Amino acid sequence: MTLKGKTAVVTGSNSGIGLGVARELARAGANVVLNSFTERDEDHALAADIAKEFSVSARYIQADMSKGDECRALIAQAGACDILVNNAGIQHVAPIDEFPLDKWDAIIAINLSSAFHTTAAALPMMRAAGWGRVVNIASAHGLTASPFKSAYVAAKHGIVGMTKTVALETAEEPITANAICPGYVLTPLVEAQIPDTMEKYDMGREEVIKKVMLERQPSREFATVEQLGGTAVFLCSDAAAQITGTSISVDGGWTAL
Repeated sequence: MTLKGKTAVVTGSNSGIGLGVARELARAGANVVLNSFTERDEDHALAADIAKEFSVSARYIQADMSKGDECRALIAQAGACDILVNNAGIQHVAPIDEFPLDKWDAIIAINLSSAFHTTAAALPMMRAAGWGRVVNIASAHGLTASPFKSAYVAAKHGIVGMTKTVALETAEEPITANAICPGYVLTPLVEAQIPDTMEKYDMGREEVIKKVMLERQPSREFATVEQLGGTAVFLCSDAAAQITGTSISVDGGWTAL
């Protein structure tokens, strides 16, 4: 399929899942807007590389997703938003009675509230264009839970719930809203954790991946950013026009347990 002429805004997209999704949307022909909270030459270089590789328009816009006004300004500055991918997220692990208040507030703001603000700003643009796709990157933790991740689990469950609400509010329009729920994905951040985990458990790379890191993922394989990007592209296709308000798990069977 082609997304030529469509503009996709992907939050938290200068690395990892967000960058992978942005690249696959560009591969399908969409113009893309990358985003993160930093303002570096390499951020803009990423956009330039995507533009050159896929012959699309690509640019980087700095915005802090913990601040509602900056979330809305991102969409306004993009100028168009046919496809909105809410991907920005952070994590912190601690028992709930020891969970730092500032970490709770930051996780809820970036992982959940940012999607509210960007969606509220993008929907009028989609309605004016007569077409739109909202794709929220949730998590297996949007459908199940783990200990010590209270803020993250709460935020991702919230994203799944908000996705359903947006879908119902746009059900009679050519706009869909869906969530992608990844399990463990091999990103640079996860890759960087492997050596320390190997040392901690005195295991080799493959053993620590399968027995420790992917203990809850029945396939014992990481999902890839390309697979998540491909799922996002499918949700933007005509074949997915009647798929709305749902969650698609890309988790190697995690939530089937």
